[in-house]
Amino acid sequence: CRLYRRVSVFRGSDCVKAADSVVRLASVTETLQHCSSDHGLSLAKLVHKHRLDDYGYIKLINFIRSTKCDASLLAGLPDAPAPWDSEEFLRPVLQDDPLLQTDPEELSALDPSAQSGQAAGNSHDALLQRALAAEERAARAEEALSRAMDDLHKLKVLAQGLVLSDPGRGGGARALGAVSELREEEDQAYFSSYSHFSIHEEMLKDRVRTESYRDFMYKNPALFKDKVVLDVGCGTGILSMFAAKAGAKRVIAVDQSDIILHAMDIVRLNGLEDRVTLVKGRIEDITLPVDKVDIIVSEWMGYFLLFESMLDSVLYARDMYLADGGSVFPDLCTMSLAAVADPLKHGEHVAFWESVYGFDMSVMKAVVIPEAAVEVVSAETLISEPAVIKSFDCNDVSLSDLEFESDFCLKISKTTHCTALLGFFDVWFERGCAEKVTFSTGPHVDKTHWKQTVFLLEKPLPVQTGEELKGRISVHKNRKDPRSLLIRLELRDRRLHYSLQ
Repeated sequence: CRLYRRVSVFRGSDCVKAADSVVRLASVTETLQHCSSDHGLSLAKLVHKHRLDDYGYIKLINFIRSTKCDASLLAGLPDAPAPWDSEEFLRPVLQDDPLLQTDPEELSALDPSAQSGQAAGNSHDALLQRALAAEERAARAEEALSRAMDDLHKLKVLAQGLVLSDPGRGGGARALGAVSELREEEDQAYFSSYSHFSIHEEMLKDRVRTESYRDFMYKNPALFKDKVVLDVGCGTGILSMFAAKAGAKRVIAVDQSDIILHAMDIVRLNGLEDRVTLVKGRIEDITLPVDKVDIIVSEWMGYFLLFESMLDSVLYARDMYLADGGSVFPDLCTMSLAAVADPLKHGEHVAFWESVYGFDMSVMKAVVIPEAAVEVVSAETLISEPAVIKSFDCNDVSLSDLEFESDFCLKISKTTHCTALLGFFDVWFERGCAEKVTFSTGPHVDKTHWKQTVFLLEKPLPVQTGEELKGRISVHKNRKDPRSLLIRLELRDRRLHYSLQ
């Protein structure tokens, strides 16, 4: 059937006499030819010039139909801003408009004037034009999708914050995702995980971790002599016993998990029950047998430093119980990122899904990649110097500082493809110490039970020696589960979202 449409979209002496005139046309191609031959304007070239996506194309057509503007006006427009950018031009001027039903990327093939002097019948060139246009369109669509995912993530976080900051559930610290505002039943799973001996065995066998705490206390006896010490999250009581041996006159050890029942036996077995007092419960829920303490020690660090949010409890104890002039240890902490090139690991975890026993399971990448991995990374796979993204002092850091955004710059040391970024942390025992102690969880030193946190890229990123790979990272607590983390990375034109839970 033939289409009857108004095509007098441009004013001009050689145009159809009035907007209400009707010209009988057989196809969209004839309409495009009419625009070209009668008005000297190529719609396809106009779309390409302004890099219009589907919405921009719709606005353009409706703008032309509603304003009946001169072809010369359209041809002479600068790249931006476009007069059809208003949302009002999303409303069709003509019902069932065939031009609106045409894919804007197909215009080059349908419009002979868009062939740039080449024969319209040259099918090879036409296919090439369409392929290039499709590639450009795909890139724009990917960018739009990335923006949409970013906006969705922000909206999700905002919604979670609104729900969890409801006055009926507690506001203030809860709005920041503080674990102090969790009800006991909400936090039970976390403490239950620390009731089993295996996790404590792993931590005690981590010599980097345990010996650093021991050396800090044993090498600084003057710091502990006759002091009252609070151990937040004491576990088996190892730090409390170190403190007592270092000269503390009294140590209060607090833990909510059932492991503290075994810690009581351990303390008695080692004859330290006269100096070490163990209290079962969350530091936020109990009352200590002293008003103030001189020192707070805690092994609160989680994966990527802030996972588990145990630092929240240490800060609560600091603000509630630490005497003027007192100290929290470890005191200084930094978080760092580095670039990694490990195609084998990338193939095992990402490319693997492209062919699983002959089946394409690549859709699984969308759920696999956002889960940050915790594993030991070989130092040989590093292709950049580490960059510090956050540093703070536990003696004055605030709860709000534990959620942050930071720019970073990684200086690339090898021309290759970056397959992931990794995160690690370093801690220091320095404040008032005669013998300072520090340790790192990076891949360049002895491994720890914290390992490293790996953020895999879906598509490896080409990099060159000497290049400065710049990006931005955002770290926030999950409002539904304040002990887990939501991480967003911006790397070149990519926006990537990860969770650590």
